[in-house]
Amino acid sequence: MDQTLLVVADLAAISVLTFAVYFPRHHRRDLIAAFLGVNVGVLAVAMTLSSSSVGIGLGMGLFGVLSIIRLRSDEIAQHEIAYYFSALALGLLAGLPEQVNVLSALLMALIVATMYVGDHPRLFGRYRQRSLRLDAAYTDEDALRAHLEVLLGGRVVNLSVRSVDLVNDMTLVDVRYLVTGEGPRTPRAPRAPREVGVQAEREQGVRA
Repeated sequence: MDQTLLVVADLAAISVLTFAVYFPRHHRRDLIAAFLGVNVGVLAVAMTLSSSSVGIGLGMGLFGVLSIIRLRSDEIAQHEIAYYFSALALGLLAGLPEQVNVLSALLMALIVATMYVGDHPRLFGRYRQRSLRLDAAYTDEDALRAHLEVLLGGRVVNLSVRSVDLVNDMTLVDVRYLVTGEGPRTPRAPRAPREVGVQAEREQGVRA
């Protein structure tokens, strides 16, 4: 009966974490199956280990092995890695104890609450991060910063130039910026003199 309550508590916790916290914010459907599968799989293995003579040490070793698995089929963001760890931890907290205890229930609630607050869109919600490929080679960081602030409509708080291609006239940069309320603007390049002359000739032709 105690283990049944632990299973119910785990399923309730992972459901809240996945369907009430993660998906409404990030809308990535493929990770729903990943979070649920990891959680229930770890729960089943942990409950099997706790009921046998192998002890908790092997269970914690399993947690360490699972935590370093890197999925190479697709990139996942840092917040999604945190959700993976949370799903693993919930499964272990519900699977390792042989009976219901207050500490496990409180820790499970703490994990869900931590992810709810830590990944809340209002927490530093005006800060953004972008990786940009610019069609110009910037060797002056101040000029690059000024261009990015005009382009993104915010105040650049940190930038890291990953590469500058002088041959193809290109810059790859990672930038973190604070949205200041102004929308992004595209800097207008000055019109070439030849284009100005052609436009003036066309206007004279229309007037004639």
